[in-house]
Amino acid sequence: MKLYFYGGAGAVTGANYLVECAGTKILIDCGLQQGSRFVEKQNYEPFPYDPKEIKAIILTHAHADHVGRVPKLYRDGFRGDIYGTHPTLDLARLNLDDSLHILEDEAQRYKEQPIFSEEDIIGCWKNTHGRPYHEEIQITPNIKFRLNDAGHILGSSIIEVFLSEGDKKVKIVFSGDLGNPPTPLLKPTEFIKDADYVLVESAYGDRLHEDRALRKGKLEAVIESVIKNGGVLMIPSFALERTQELLFELNNLVESGKIPKVPMFMDSPLAIKATAIYQKYSDYFNTEAVYLIKSGDDLFNFPGLKFSLTTESSKEINNVPPPKIIIAGSGMSVGGRIVHHEKRYLSDPKSTLLIIGYQTSGTLGRRLLDGANEVKIMGEEVIVRAQVKAIGGYSAHADQATLLDWVKHTSGVKRVFVVQGESGPASALAQKIKDHLNFSAEVPEAGEAYELI
Repeated sequence: MKLYFYGGAGAVTGANYLVECAGTKILIDCGLQQGSRFVEKQNYEPFPYDPKEIKAIILTHAHADHVGRVPKLYRDGFRGDIYGTHPTLDLARLNLDDSLHILEDEAQRYKEQPIFSEEDIIGCWKNTHGRPYHEEIQITPNIKFRLNDAGHILGSSIIEVFLSEGDKKVKIVFSGDLGNPPTPLLKPTEFIKDADYVLVESAYGDRLHEDRALRKGKLEAVIESVIKNGGVLMIPSFALERTQELLFELNNLVESGKIPKVPMFMDSPLAIKATAIYQKYSDYFNTEAVYLIKSGDDLFNFPGLKFSLTTESSKEINNVPPPKIIIAGSGMSVGGRIVHHEKRYLSDPKSTLLIIGYQTSGTLGRRLLDGANEVKIMGEEVIVRAQVKAIGGYSAHADQATLLDWVKHTSGVKRVFVVQGESGPASALAQKIKDHLNFSAEVPEAGEAYELI
């Protein structure tokens, strides 16, 4: 039995783990490496294993850095089964379809072939299997798994993998990305009772989030300030989860009269379509959200909100005078419609850019968050005069304290592998696990293999 770290080791993005047992190989996630480019150069390289030998892929959730190379794997010969919750598979398909034009544009810019095509998406999706939480799924007589609620985005999973070979039995837990409870929509992250090996994410492994209870008040204050200044509030938002949470809270602020009525635009086709999927799977929501739905509240729509699905409707936003609020993808300002608005309004001192999600090193969002005075957008230098603010409480990732608490609930652990974080946060979390939980913990390197004993 072996565990291979082919992505997500020493980096936030590109999750890709291979488990080998009794001659069978399966993957946990197959994501894109992301940074300054939507698709980093290493994504074009051949896989470090033979895709034809992979029996199955189990997906933790639908973000591109966890599912974005699945069609490439199919293109290169994979014909196995793909498992995930029903929301994960629906959102992942939506995400992959939406990524195609970005992949094609970027490949053309760098004179490369796109890493996959629409035919590859269609082909691999014929082998998908939606499964509910807590059901044991047998892949082979030696390998089975179970999905548990990670509370990160709709349908996100912590995966328990059970291996047996001869008289040896091993259990590995893959955290995927863990949520930041309590959230307005989703149920809390579930704890895992026992495991031999645990892989835990560490995007925020070296810091604590702001109090979630304060975030709505901070959002209200930012909106009121921008409206008073007569500016534009730009919010780069991840289409999955962050956008739906934001709409949920804006709905509350508008209906309670806590913020003045101004034009608000959801300028993200992906987010609009993803919100429809959220409405389809409301049984995954927490008790409060379900109660509001049953009481007749449309959680994702309210007076003043307009959905800009087409390119033409997106351009029409420019004709609406400030003050106004624009929510658009991508969440790290790497492509998407938000960059057009940033190019137009970042030089306006009356306007504000509000960052509500993790910004990977090398992205435009990270440079703006770090205080850049000038940035290049679509080949043009833009002076940054707008205010740049951040509300950490909107992060969909667990912080250090929450990650430690999650690991602490698992007994019998032989080793913890700290993954899906930059070197600083990952190392800090590994040290905390060793110091406070007395577990063996390490940060694996990309390409490393471990014998499971």
